[in-house]
Amino acid sequence: MFNFTGKALSLTAASLMVTTAIASAQSMDELVAAAKAEGMLTTIALPHSWCGYGDVIAGFKAKYPDIKVNELNPDAGSADELEAVRANKDNKGPQAPDVLDVGLSFGPAAQAEGLLQPHKVATWDTIPADAKDADGHWYGDYYGVMSLMVNTDLVQNVPTSFADLLKPEYAGQVALAGDPRASNQAILGVMAAGMAQGAAPGADAAKAGLEYFKKLNDAGNFVPVIGKAGTLAQGTTPIIIAWDYNALSWSDSLNGNPPVKVVVPSDSVLAGVYVQAISAYAPQPNAAKLWMEYLYSDEGQLGWLKGYCHPIRFNDLVAKGSVPQEMLDKLPPAEGYAKAVFPSLDAVNANSEAVKAGWDGVVGANVVQ
Repeated sequence: MFNFTGKALSLTAASLMVTTAIASAQSMDELVAAAKAEGMLTTIALPHSWCGYGDVIAGFKAKYPDIKVNELNPDAGSADELEAVRANKDNKGPQAPDVLDVGLSFGPAAQAEGLLQPHKVATWDTIPADAKDADGHWYGDYYGVMSLMVNTDLVQNVPTSFADLLKPEYAGQVALAGDPRASNQAILGVMAAGMAQGAAPGADAAKAGLEYFKKLNDAGNFVPVIGKAGTLAQGTTPIIIAWDYNALSWSDSLNGNPPVKVVVPSDSVLAGVYVQAISAYAPQPNAAKLWMEYLYSDEGQLGWLKGYCHPIRFNDLVAKGSVPQEMLDKLPPAEGYAKAVFPSLDAVNANSEAVKAGWDGVVGANVVQ
């Protein structure tokens, strides 16, 4: 999908094209006026610690103070987001989400079900073609790699691979950062584990990953609790398999208490793309479009980068010299990312279906909050 070569991606012709035309009949001024008239934007599944969303939302509020941001269920998974759209098709109230931020496989699935409406942002041509629907129903927003977040107060020997996690010394310590039956992050955590066994991305990696987690669970190493900064600090989940940007952000929030090490596994470097979309039943469609315009502006993209996520327009921003050097310096070392694998959409879809269908039967661990 992408040619990852460290802190900067190799530039493509598509990433250097810039357009200023919004793909609708509205001018930007008309869109802002229409969004202000609606007066509210309803988001879902946007934890403030995820990808710098706290500051991103604050930036949108500061730019458009007349628009209230109604935040639903910050801890929801991608599947929960789609269910919220389905459940509120006929509801124009505050429980109906306007916008979605979901794993790559969930975008096309939602489009096929008729849950999304198209919109092409002003910076549309700087989004790589293989990371978006051609008609604008969904589009990549940011990406990172799967990592291991370790509480070094409780874990003396920091694991450096998925193979290490099976060792007896990690009994009762390893968790996923979500429920693998609903969370894209956890579903791809299973895929990363499968790839560490030598399986190709897709259904093969899902099968191998499920078998891996069965071994991890049978050994008593797997903790069936959704891992996050709080559970790591409390010692409930001393090792969490999570996106690097979440692990790094959580580490910042803990401020050294406890000390944390974030490791890119040596035996599997899986990169994952998330996508944005607007609900086909959005109560505030203009506010939703304006939110997308903000996210894909330089300001919005740099907000994600500040939260340790590589924004989808990273190539374009670097080419224009728009990324502050201090921001580049805070990114993880390029060496750990040199082997990053960006699975195809078909592989992500195949893995997702297999993991969701097979987790209960193969692993049998009921992951809870």
